[in-house]
Amino acid sequence: MNERKKHVAESALKLFQEKGIQHTSIQDILKAAAISKGTFYNYFSSKNDCVAEILEDLRYEASQRRIAAQIGKARNDRTIFIEQISILIKLQEEKHLYRLFEAILHSNEADLKKLVLKHRVHDIEWLSERLIEVQGDSIRPFAFEGVILFTGMLQHTLFVHRYTNSSYHLETVIDILLSYLEEILKKMAREQQFLLNDAAIQQFRSQVEHKAVTKQDVLSYADSLDIAHFYEEQKDLFDAILEELHKERIRKAVLLPLLKPFQASAQDTTMEDSVQSFINMIWYYVHSY
Repeated sequence: MNERKKHVAESALKLFQEKGIQHTSIQDILKAAAISKGTFYNYFSSKNDCVAEILEDLRYEASQRRIAAQIGKARNDRTIFIEQISILIKLQEEKHLYRLFEAILHSNEADLKKLVLKHRVHDIEWLSERLIEVQGDSIRPFAFEGVILFTGMLQHTLFVHRYTNSSYHLETVIDILLSYLEEILKKMAREQQFLLNDAAIQQFRSQVEHKAVTKQDVLSYADSLDIAHFYEEQKDLFDAILEELHKERIRKAVLLPLLKPFQASAQDTTMEDSVQSFINMIWYYVHSY
């Protein structure tokens, strides 16, 4: 997202938080961002599209920070897992996004509500897979349910801390709650008890409808990029990304760390938005197959 577009998104976010989504008009955004209507529609197709991009940008930034935290570290490093869990929460706190989520959930915008649900499901899926990497494959049958319990404990613990204006250290809270979850997982494995059966979990997942991004979609978009204007470092990064995408089994650990430097290489250039769209497509593809 280029600086001008980011300014518009941040101006809109502040209004959404202060007035609510339904009570914020596009004219309000134009006035707050000091832009014309044509400029707004050059960046976003609608007000809801603006909200969606704010949320997608948050998810992408969180994913990049999580990848950076993981580089060079063991996949089963519990301390890194705690740090990664804290990243999204800290980002939401930095941008006061809890107010935006409340505004969406209290709105009549079904598409935005579904988008928030999609984000939550993706977070649960990510936590489940990372929990398995940290705790071992033996917990796989219980991981999804365990993460549901963990996120519920975390959400309400933080809510009470914020509501009472109590000081707390986020990583310590996560560490303690994760230790509780580890004991719960042992009991679940020992007694083979489930609160959520496979059918309920699959039905829950199926409620989140989204257009899947295919490898062909990503490669077609890559073909549309005007690579003639890439300088040598950009071209090297682009070629390395394409090389991974063409493999029968994509190595996420190799591909994902290439995205951030490729994005940075296009900042403040005419290619910035198209490169960002390409990166977003890759990110969704590798997290959906």
